[in-house]
Amino acid sequence: MRKLTYFVAVSIDGFIGDPGGDANSYMKFVDDEFLHFLRTEYPETVSVAGRRALGFDDVPNQKFDTVIQGRNSYQLGLDEGLASPYGHLREYVASRSLRESPHPNVEIIADDLVGAVRALKAEDGDLGIWLCGGAQLAGQLYDDIDELVLKTYPVLLGSGMPMFAGVESAVSEFALTESRVFGNGVVVRHYVRRPAKG
Repeated sequence: MRKLTYFVAVSIDGFIGDPGGDANSYMKFVDDEFLHFLRTEYPETVSVAGRRALGFDDVPNQKFDTVIQGRNSYQLGLDEGLASPYGHLREYVASRSLRESPHPNVEIIADDLVGAVRALKAEDGDLGIWLCGGAQLAGQLYDDIDELVLKTYPVLLGSGMPMFAGVESAVSEFALTESRVFGNGVVVRHYVRRPAKG
């Protein structure tokens, strides 16, 4: 069974972006030490254009071979002219408004998102599935997320887009398996979902 991992940037107070979803305030913390971490452990989470610019477009995928994005997250790439922003992965976009895929590498999931993700998880393979964002998509897949990798940036936003939208009164327990502190104050924590009790 492959794992679904929510690998996401978040503020200290738990927001993945400002009220409009903009997370540019985190970019100033992406320094050489952090880029080395991405290159060696999560190179596939950098877009095709970013990998090319940083000189590691030939680095093999380490953790994931598939990415799932919501419509708004995908739109960020489209706005930059990237119809296949993660072309080194199998790309899925959850959207009811996007009628057809703008790129052959991108498959649209319009219905039964949970069923589609469970089918992907049931596939054979050593690499997992990256839940890229955003909040609505994470909320819909809340019960199917196996791991959290939280890149916590040392900023307080006060308000904004939460990690999960539309989830009410749900309690899930995760075990902290790894934590790394960077010189610029960024903390990356890796959590694994604990089995449900009872």
